[in-house]
Amino acid sequence: MPASYKIAQAARLLGVSDDTVRRWVEHGTLPVTDASPAEIPGDALARRAVELAGADPDPTDVLSSARNRFTGLVTNVIADGVMAQVDIQAGPHRVVSLMSAEAVRALGLEVGSLAVAVVKATTVIVETPRG
Repeated sequence: MPASYKIAQAARLLGVSDDTVRRWVEHGTLPVTDASPAEIPGDALARRAVELAGADPDPTDVLSSARNRFTGLVTNVIADGVMAQVDIQAGPHRVVSLMSAEAVRALGLEVGSLAVAVVKATTVIVETPRG
């Protein structure tokens, strides 16, 4: 069964208000399933997340050190043979992971799935505004 999300969940994942998601539904920007209460199909939510990520940059012009856990939606899965590429859109952040195709199947990853990208690194880069 394909993933779908309640209005409040979709709003949190997209970083907008519940009312904004409801307006998008009313205007046909986001489709809904036949569920009651209405739910947004995961693949449509993933496409909207990618569209929003391409929007204008944050007008506050604040630079920050990123967190190491990115909750978002799977927007693309390319699996062939042994390896796979999984793209996750977490707010304005696109995270790409290379993993085994077996792991993709075991986790049930598909476009529209909810996923958390956990990043572990030995180097942390901290940035500050130019000035």
